[in-house]
Order: sequence, then structure tokens, then C-alpha cells
Amino acid sequence: MRKKPKVPLNCLFQGCYNPAFEAEIQKGKDKCWKYNRLSPNDRAGQHKILKELIGKMGKEAVFTPPFWCDYGYNITVGDYFYSNHNLVITDGAQVTFGDHVFIAPNCCFTTAEHPTDPDQRKSGLEIAKPITVGNNVWIGAGSTVLAGVTIGDNTVIGAGSVVTTSIPANVVAVGVPCRVMREITEADKERYPMYAGSYTEE
Repeated sequence: MRKKPKVPLNCLFQGCYNPAFEAEIQKGKDKCWKYNRLSPNDRAGQHKILKELIGKMGKEAVFTPPFWCDYGYNITVGDYFYSNHNLVITDGAQVTFGDHVFIAPNCCFTTAEHPTDPDQRKSGLEIAKPITVGNNVWIGAGSTVLAGVTIGDNTVIGAGSVVTTSIPANVVAVGVPCRVMREITEADKERYPMYAGSYTEE
């Protein structure tokens, strides 16, 4: 079995100009390139590549192309995961999604940070921090989730948000930087009119 280079967490390491990491990223990019060249309706072909690319994947997971990541094997998605077009995940550290996560178009999840100090930065040092997204989370279009963030169950992240710190469960949060606006309540079940016969709650 091929030994994969391990990225140290929460400390500076030689991420750039590192042949071992660059070789692994090239392999991930090749798989993404093949994935993105398939017909968007070729679910069988997509699933075959995703099984080789994604570290752990639940049932009925959908990555609408184009989709890009670095390594792939640091990504875990639960059941009924759905991402729309142009999802980007830089997965130097673990990126974990729960069940029933919806991701709108043009979203980015990045575990990488570069040093503020210019000498450290130009030398190729970086840091990787894991990202965790709970169950039943909806990420709005054009949002960016930064390194080290955890998003709690049932939470909605509004479109265009930049999530710089962790967000609790059961809230609506939005903005740059993303902040909690309010809790999700039973009143949200009546937020939109229901088309007759489209949905019945047990």
C-alpha cells in the first residue's frame, strides 16, 4: 500500500516546494480533471472516480462538476451530501461533512493558512487546520469556510459569507466575517407557503 505523506496539524510545516506533497496533489488534480470531463449526468462514471478520490463517502453523495480538491483522501462526506457547481476543497487537513449537507454553487473550504510573516511565507511554510461541518447544514452560494472552523448541526450559512470562526448549531449566520443572526425556531417551518401535496410531515 502506498504511504501517503502526513500533514502536521496546527503548526508550521514545509507545505510549498515539497516534492512529496506536490506529487500527492498532482494525483488528486488528475482525478478531479477526469471527473470534470465526464458528462454531468454520468452518475456511474462519477461514482467510480469519487470512490478513488474521496477518503470516505456516504450513500447518495453528489458532487456537481466542476469539483476541485487537493488530495481528496482527507475529505469525508456523510449520507445525502450534495454540492452544486464549483466546489473547491483544499484538504491539507481533514474536511468532514455530516449527513444531509447542502452546498450551493461557488463555495470554498480551505484548511490551509500561510504565515503573516513574509519571510516564512516566501520560504513555503504553511499551516493546516481541520474543518468540520455537522448534519443538516446548508452553505449558501459563494461562501468561504476557513481553516479550523466547525459549523454545528442544522445551521444555515448565508450566501457570500466568509466563515472565520466556528458557528454553533441551530442558527442562521451570515456576513463578512460570518456572524450569528438568529436561532432557527419552529416558526421557520411556516416561513414559506407549502404547495399542496408536495410534502407531508409524519
